[in-house]
This record gives sequence, C-alpha cells and structure tokens, in this order.
Amino acid sequence: MTEKLIQDILSLVEKPSRYLGTEINIQKKNLNQIQLHMCLAFPDLYEIGTSHFGMQILYHILNNHSLIAAERVFAPATDMEYHLRKSETLLFSLESKTPLKNMDIIGFSLLYELNYTNILTILDLSGIPFFAAERDNTFPLIIAGGPCMSNPEPVADFFDAIVIGDGETIIIQMAEAWISWNQAGSKNRNELLKSWSDLEGVYVPLFYKAHFDNDGFQTLVSVFPEKKCIVKRIIESNLETIPFPDKPVVPYGRPIHDRLRLEIARGCTRGCRFCQAGMIYRPVRERSVEKLLSIAEKSIPQTGYEDISLLSLSAGDYGCLSSLMQELMARYAKDHIAISLPSVRAGTLAPELLNFIKEVRKTGFTIAPEAGTQRLRNVINKNVTETEIIETVSQAFEMGWQIIKLYFMTGLPTETKEDLQGIVDLVQILRKGKGQRLRKINVSVTTFIPKPHVPFQWAGQISLAQSKENIQRLKQDLKMPGVDFKWQIPEAGLLEGLFARGDRSLTHLIVAAYQKGCRFDGWTEQFHYSKWLEAIEESGIDLNFYTTRQRDENENLPWDHIHSRVTKEYLVSEWKKSINGQITEDCRTGICNDCGVCDFQTIKTRLAISSRVEPASITAGKTIGEYQDIMYRIIYTKRDQAKYFGHLEMVISILRAIRRAGIPVLYSGGFHPKPRVSFDDPLPLGIESDSELCTIRVTDYIRPDDMITRMNQHLPDGIRVVECRISSKKVHSEKISEISYDVTLPNLCLDKCKKDILDNRDGMVVEYKDKKGKLKKIDLTYILHRIDILDTNRMNIVIRNDSEKTIRPFDILTHVFSLSEQEARQAKVVKVTPQGRMIINNV
Repeated sequence: MTEKLIQDILSLVEKPSRYLGTEINIQKKNLNQIQLHMCLAFPDLYEIGTSHFGMQILYHILNNHSLIAAERVFAPATDMEYHLRKSETLLFSLESKTPLKNMDIIGFSLLYELNYTNILTILDLSGIPFFAAERDNTFPLIIAGGPCMSNPEPVADFFDAIVIGDGETIIIQMAEAWISWNQAGSKNRNELLKSWSDLEGVYVPLFYKAHFDNDGFQTLVSVFPEKKCIVKRIIESNLETIPFPDKPVVPYGRPIHDRLRLEIARGCTRGCRFCQAGMIYRPVRERSVEKLLSIAEKSIPQTGYEDISLLSLSAGDYGCLSSLMQELMARYAKDHIAISLPSVRAGTLAPELLNFIKEVRKTGFTIAPEAGTQRLRNVINKNVTETEIIETVSQAFEMGWQIIKLYFMTGLPTETKEDLQGIVDLVQILRKGKGQRLRKINVSVTTFIPKPHVPFQWAGQISLAQSKENIQRLKQDLKMPGVDFKWQIPEAGLLEGLFARGDRSLTHLIVAAYQKGCRFDGWTEQFHYSKWLEAIEESGIDLNFYTTRQRDENENLPWDHIHSRVTKEYLVSEWKKSINGQITEDCRTGICNDCGVCDFQTIKTRLAISSRVEPASITAGKTIGEYQDIMYRIIYTKRDQAKYFGHLEMVISILRAIRRAGIPVLYSGGFHPKPRVSFDDPLPLGIESDSELCTIRVTDYIRPDDMITRMNQHLPDGIRVVECRISSKKVHSEKISEISYDVTLPNLCLDKCKKDILDNRDGMVVEYKDKKGKLKKIDLTYILHRIDILDTNRMNIVIRNDSEKTIRPFDILTHVFSLSEQEARQAKVVKVTPQGRMIINNV
C-alpha cells in the first residue's frame, strides 16, 4: 500500500490522526525478522478503542515475543469508510499500513454488543469473508475475546476461535501453536483449530453444531464424541506474575480515558446480582502496593500523563488503598499529577482518601446507587445504605467537589413505581446542601439488561414501551435546578438485550442490518432503529423471545457450554434470594458463599498485604511565587504527518513531550493548576508551518540548546523545536496583520488567467454562523490581499488577519478558484514565516 494513497485519503477525513499509527510508545518491528504477524482489532472508533486497557496489555505481551509483531486497527469512521471504498483501498493496520487481509491472525476485543456490526465493517473493508466456514488459507484466522464472549453465540460463526476469560497467557499459547503449525508446513486449518481447542479457555465454534428444537431453544453438540461440550473460563491466578505495560501507547486526540491506568485489582465479590463483570472476573486478585509503585515509576516518564487512574471493579475495596494513594501522592503531587478512581462505592472512602484525591486537583466523582430504594438495593444485593450514599456525597461536596455523578437503572426485577420515585427522592436529598446553595448533580439512567452468568440471567427485560415510560417519568420529575439528567436510548438497550442472550440464529440478522447500513449502533447519532426493525422482520426474529420473556431455570440457555466457573446452583440460589429481598455478604469478609470459582490452591482470593514501603510526606507542586519564573520563547515546525493534528491535540502532544523531557514547567495557582505554556495563533488542521511560536515558563534555568535537545527527543514526528531563547516577561504575542501561505496543487494546473478574477471579484463572499447561530458574511475582496502564481501548480496567497472570522487558504481555493472541497483539502499548504519574526536555521 503506497504512502501517497494513504496521505491523499487522510487529507479528506475529519480526524486523520486516528489513522497515523505513529503515537508515542508504539512498536514497529522488522517484518522480515518475525514469524507471526498479528493485528489487534477493536470494533469502535479510535478514541474508544485506545481507552480499552486490555488491548494495551495484549499489545505489550505479544510484542515482547521476539517472533511476533502485533499491530492495531480500529473501526474507521464513516467518512474514512467512504473514502476507502471510493479509492478501492483495503483497510490497513496502523503501524506498518499492512492490509488486514495479509495478516496471519486478527484478534477482536468485544466489550459491547452494539459493536457487532462494526466487526463486519472491518472484515468487509479488508476483503475478508464474514463467516469462518467461507475462509480458506489465503485469509487470516479471526479470533475474539472479551466480556461479550460470555455468550459468543450471536457472532460465533464469524470467528475461528474465541477466548473465554483472561487473555495474558492464552494469547501467547495460541500464537506459539500457530508458529509451530506454520513451521510444520501444514495447510490443514482444522489441525491448528484442534490444538487450540485443547487449550483451556479456547472455544472453536466450528467444532460445535447448533440444533434448535420446535420451541426455538438452541443446543450445541460437539463434533468430537469424546469431547465434552463445555469450555471453562481461563483465569490468571496471580496478577503479580503476569506482564503489565509500563510503556503504554499514548493516543493522539482525546480518548475517553486519557490518563495512565493502573489495574490495582481484578474481580469483585460484592455479589451484585445484575453485574456480569462481578461474576465472570472472580475471584478478587489484588496487586501489591510495591508492584503498582514500580509500574507507575516506569510509566510516568514514558507517557507524560498528568493523571493516574486506579482501575478495579470496586476500587474502594482495594485492601491497601490508603497506603497506595499516600505513596502515589508523595511521589507525584509535586509534579501536579492527580489520582482518580473510575467510580466510588458509597461507604468505602474515608475522608483521608478524599483528601489524597483532591491534593493536586479534584478529579471526577461518580457513585452508582443503581436503585432508588433500600428494598430494591437489597433485591439486587447492592449492599449500600441510603445513609452511606448521603454521607459519601456530602463529604465530597464539603471537601470542594462541585459536581457529583450518579448512576441508576430502571427495569430491575421487582421494580415498582415507588422505586422510581425513590430515585427522585434520593436526588432531592443529595442536592440540598448546607445553607441555601443547591448542589450540582448529574444523573444517568439506563435500562437494566439481563446478562449471561448472573443471577438475573433468567429475568425478563422490561418492554420498550415500559422503558420509555419510566425514563420519561424520571426526566420530568428530575427537572429541577442543579440536576442534569441523561439516559440511554431505550431502543438501543433493547437491541443490547437481544444480543446479550441471543443464539446463532441472530448471526444473519447482524449481517442483514449491516447490509442496510447499520454502523456504530452504540452512538446516538449513528443509531438507526428503523433499519434494525426491517432486518428483524425480514429475518423472522421474535424480539420478545430473547428479551422480555422470563426464562425457566431448567431451560437450555445459549451460553450453557461456557463455564464461567460460577456454578448454576449458586446463580439459582441468588436468583431466589433476590425475590425474597435477602442479601449475601461479600466473601472477602471471611465467609465463603460457595460460588464454585475457587479451588483454594491456585485459584483463590489474593489480597494485597500492608505495604512495606516507608511512608513519605506529601509535597504539593509549587506554583507562581514559590519558584523562579523563567520564560522561554520557542519556535517549532509542524510538517508532514503533524499537519493532521488539530490545534488541541497538537497542544496536548507538546505538553506531554515537555513532561517526558523532564522540563520543570511553572503551574498556575487555584483549584485546578495549569501548566504555564501558551501558543500563538493556532494553526488549523491540514496546514504546515516551519515557524510556530509558543511560550514556556519554567521554574529552573535550562540552557536553550538543552531545551531544544530534550524536547526534540520526545516530540511526535513532524513537530520539531528549531529555536529557543529566554525572553522578557513583558513580551506578549502580537497578532500578525497578514499571513502568507505557499499552496501547491499536485493534481491541478493553475490557469494564470484566473489571476484576472482578482480584478473583478465582486460576489466573493464567505458565509458562516457566529457563536449565536446568526448568519454572517465576509467579503473576500478585502480579506484577500494578494495572490502570486509561482509555478504551474504553485502559488503564494497573502490573507489579511484582521477579520472577525479567520479565513484560511482552503476558503480561497474553493471560493476564488472554484475548487471542490476535496480538491482544496488535497492541496499542500505551508504557512510562510512572516517578516520580523526570529530568524531560524533551515531544518
């Protein structure tokens, strides 16, 4: 695949940096020196996929193997899909731009049922048949893993193999089995699949035939009479001994989770009866404080992140949370690195922990009561009281948090109107603080979706009509000052429920919906329920059979062959206890609830013991007035691939490079300190420059030459510091009156007579809407100062820079030269250094 073709496409899409594959800490191997070329695929946008840390873990483990090269691909946005199809370009991996069709193995991470159509997008754009039965040895093997594979049946026919459980060890075992199979020169895929199926935790759908009885219930039968029709979840029993990425890839743009993530524990034994993760990730396994501090010590300098997030299903339950946070703050508060928890369980955070969190700056604060009444919280075994919720929220507000996020569900088993009213009543209580000031609360409500392998797997999902009615009622009743109400689209929840407990008869429904144009079904603006209804009707699928119908405890379930290690007897017992409102205590208190997961030898609860690390005092970072304040003016280039950065992502990339370079930046004061780095005249997406300016204020003197060297070692490709000097504090950025651009049109020949347009340019008007939505016009007659034709396809454009709206060269190309938007975007545009700016050397 030619680099030029890719560059031509990237210039036409909204966020081209998604497809560059040049992020900090990526791994590019010599493909002539490896034996297995693998691609890790995430069927959603780059911003979502790069936030999934499981993919980072697999990327790290695979690339640490000398014979394996692992690369990445994400579902392309609809604009990228359009241009790939139009140019007949196959979808490619990010790192080496290899067409996916030429890979040996493609591994999908599946976290969300509404991403299933995006699997087909990736395969289709790669020229790979959807169904495993249709692929021969000329195509890569397609495998999958992730929590959705607790019930793989709706997508089973797409995959050659599926991993059930933790992936760290099994992915290497599968990769090495492929290498041995390939070295042996075998052309029989079934031999490899058979060896894979013998590994614990690997499900090969081809070896299990689906049969349906007259009532529509699916049963699987193994094609090997001697093999039981059971696939047992694989468990990493000790997190201390498995690899963890200490140089994670730092994504471009703004991924959903844009911070350093430390997995402090895996698994949860709280026993919430709706929670699939709480069942399928048992038992609890915690990392030691020493291990986590070691990972952080290596990762912070390699990433430049300014936030650390402690990952766990229930971070507040981590046994050494207080000592861990104290040690992290002692090491990193002085560097203005904040600590955050993804969510907080009411009653688990003492005031001292809240103090640690807010030490640098207050990160988000989220609590999930799930239900509005104590009765319903007992039914779902949430095991938190209203008093604990109120006290935790009150503490957070009293310690300075401005906004609290609350998560609830509607449609939980046994829910009544009183339970819905309980949500409203609880929010009313929480928003009333001391005095007259009302607190700000964000309330998010989703429809409960029964998932496999939980006590509520037999429950019926509430109907679409009931879901809409409940959400509308809450929306109306929560219309109150200080409360922001958000909800999941009920139609999307219904489809999620359909695929969560579906069987193989849904596979062709996914294909039918995809062929009707369904993509990114988890995104509100992309979700087309009417197309899904058409596909459902044409496929003859009974929605109620899979969603609203309550299951019998003795019926065959599509996922019965997947053994999560939690026994059916335990799930049935918990299901019955829920109806009676009985609670089950957390087994980490010392009472085994006999769920069946532990063997108490290898597989068992592993809790972190008290840290042996000597306690250290917390030293907060100093701000203005406490350090020297030395100002540096920097000139940097933005060339080649860097032109695909928008201004914000370029700023973030430079700030993180400054952190990685160890430059002691000065921070502002206040509740949310910011680095004192400023940028002159933001350069828009698609435009290059040899001379951009920024100002950096630091606390200690650094030789300008050293500043250049250190920054250039850490900046992304295309951005390079070319000059640095100490400047007076009184220097302010000056707005340049005119901006000059060199424009090259590689596929067009400029007609010199078009210059005559400038002598008669009445009607050259650009229309735009201001911030208030009012339509305004700008006359290019004044804005366009000069156009000089330099060559048959090159010219210089000078634009006055004193308009209310900034006019860019692309506006000139479309309005003056009548180029299409696509032709204009493919032009090479370089901002020319203005007169009077610091002289710089050629680079």
